[in-house]
Amino acid sequence: MMHKQNTIGCSRCRSTNIILDPEAGEEVCSECGLVISEVIVDTGPEWRAFTSAEKATRPRVGSARSYTLYDMGLTTGFSGNRDARGNRLNPDTRNRMNKLKRYDTRSKLDDTWGRNLSIAMAELDRLSVILHIPKAVKEHAALLYRKALKHDLIRGRSIDAFVAASIYAACRLHRIPRPLKNVSKASTREHSEVARSYRLLLRELKLKMPIDDPMKFVSGIASKLQVRQNTEQQAIEILRKARKKQGLSGKDPRGIAAAALYMACMDNDDKRIQKDVAAAAGTTEVTLRNRLRGLEMTLQDTLPVVSEVPTTA
Repeated sequence: MMHKQNTIGCSRCRSTNIILDPEAGEEVCSECGLVISEVIVDTGPEWRAFTSAEKATRPRVGSARSYTLYDMGLTTGFSGNRDARGNRLNPDTRNRMNKLKRYDTRSKLDDTWGRNLSIAMAELDRLSVILHIPKAVKEHAALLYRKALKHDLIRGRSIDAFVAASIYAACRLHRIPRPLKNVSKASTREHSEVARSYRLLLRELKLKMPIDDPMKFVSGIASKLQVRQNTEQQAIEILRKARKKQGLSGKDPRGIAAAALYMACMDNDDKRIQKDVAAAAGTTEVTLRNRLRGLEMTLQDTLPVVSEVPTTA
């Protein structure tokens, strides 16, 4: 038994000190003994658990709602050959239940919306595994696709292209470094089609994308080039100094990151050729040299200056 502070109180003595008896299913006033209610619903689990691990493995509800499931997890199903009491169904009832199961399955896929989502969510699962997309980003991508479907943007266009565009948009919004080239490469559609779907998604849904930080690309480029840890740290420090001097705005973040890493490699005698650095960053050598020249001009005041000794006549 346990005590409960009831705001309504006992109808006889107006006491608010009520005793709950879960075994008897009653609410009893502790002052006068009046049984206030005798129909208490037990909201606890119908099973017993003796350890915390056993309790964690015995959920009594289904999975949470998810945008990555075409029906958001609120599904129905027909299974088994027994009724609620455990008795076997007779042949007529079993045949009727099989027909209902068949009709239920067909009704889910007859709807254009449901059929579109079932295809799109399967493609979303496939791309998420290939690109190693976090669960939160995957949920956001599914939500963006549902919004595009609601705005009737996918009519006459490729489902796979819009799924890839939704994943790339969600990665941009969550600041997850996934280039559009990698997303379109994992997709079944061409890069131009995925890029066109992404631009349409931005324009119609009025999405505001955050500006990419070049620092988040340094670790990926450094791992491909297998440079030393101190070289990677120095590249990040170069980018911090350039940011203080407003030297990162309006530039491709991957090109800036590659230039800073190349500069750090030259300073630490951890040399890499420009062709390899540009290939690891997914940019060109011309872009790398231009960004490197811009970084040197930005940081020329902070670079060590060698003073010349005046010569005597």
